[in-house]
Amino acid sequence: MATTAQYRLGDFTFPRGWFMVADASELQDKPLAVRFFGRELVLYRGKTSGKVTLLDAKCPHMGTNLAKNTTSYVVRDHVHIDGDGIRCPYHAWRFQPSGKCDDIPGLPQARIPEAACVRSWSVHESMGIIWVWHDQEGLEPEWDAPSLPEWADSSWVKWKIDSLGTLPIHGQEIIDNIVDMAHFAPIHGQDTVEFFENEFRGHQAVQRMVGIHRTLVHTGQKLRTDTTYHGPGFLLSYMQGQYPSIILIANTPVDDGVTRAWHALLVKSPNAVATAEDTVNAREFQGMSLAAFSQDFEVWSNKEPALTILQTKADGPFNLERLWYKQFFNPRARKQEFLKRVEGVHLSVDNRPVAKAANA
Repeated sequence: MATTAQYRLGDFTFPRGWFMVADASELQDKPLAVRFFGRELVLYRGKTSGKVTLLDAKCPHMGTNLAKNTTSYVVRDHVHIDGDGIRCPYHAWRFQPSGKCDDIPGLPQARIPEAACVRSWSVHESMGIIWVWHDQEGLEPEWDAPSLPEWADSSWVKWKIDSLGTLPIHGQEIIDNIVDMAHFAPIHGQDTVEFFENEFRGHQAVQRMVGIHRTLVHTGQKLRTDTTYHGPGFLLSYMQGQYPSIILIANTPVDDGVTRAWHALLVKSPNAVATAEDTVNAREFQGMSLAAFSQDFEVWSNKEPALTILQTKADGPFNLERLWYKQFFNPRARKQEFLKRVEGVHLSVDNRPVAKAANA
């Protein structure tokens, strides 16, 4: 395990961006205890509005975790989530989605201390996922929250989230994959990479690739992908191969040098409205996609931190990707300092027949 400081990424321990914190289906009638960005947090869905709230979990009264309890009568009497607020299981203080305490049993509201509050986080629910905006400067989101128009299209089979647990590695090692051309053959059985390029624009890092991928496409058909990291927290990959599909890979810092990861796959059916059979086929293909990602996951689970890379021309532009990544660990006012050195299209390989014919 290595830390942000060891990678020399910048001023902040954790990057800014949109990050996944939960599969929305996990939120039922009980609060969910989670840990991200080195903090204990509580996630819950309000009973009145149905909206999701994420708060720092430690009650300012005596430090009790607002989420972790099974025996208190606050929990047994089903008032743990009270309206859109949450009550501390120790002394039943109630905190609203704003983080402010608005009820202390036995104390007039006018006498509730100003310090009786916890941090409230900016959350967004979309595509069956709960996202949080993280920014150590405390600024408003720099780009739009995650969304996909295909999610509302009835011809697409909605994904089921694969939770992969935590890795004892920094997010840097995961982000490196966006430029790692050389790993496709040994890891994914991609005998030839016919085309590979990267593009860096603002908060987006793009990979465009064409080649044979034995894990995802068993027929020998070429796989074409257009993959984009939207900030440091998640990628969406448009895939043309056995099925038109969109891969989601999300990674969120748990602690400095510890990362949690998820995978999912949205699959286009051949019908205007996806059928039960389409769903079965989509789940099977998602299993293949998960197997491909698990090949990367196993390597990340069993490697030393690559604080520096002995980079070769066969690798892909690790040096540019790592500069791009630094913008998220430094004040927003400095981002152009990094972007001016990396923005643009960077071609690694182009052996497509059409390209050869054009150059003949």
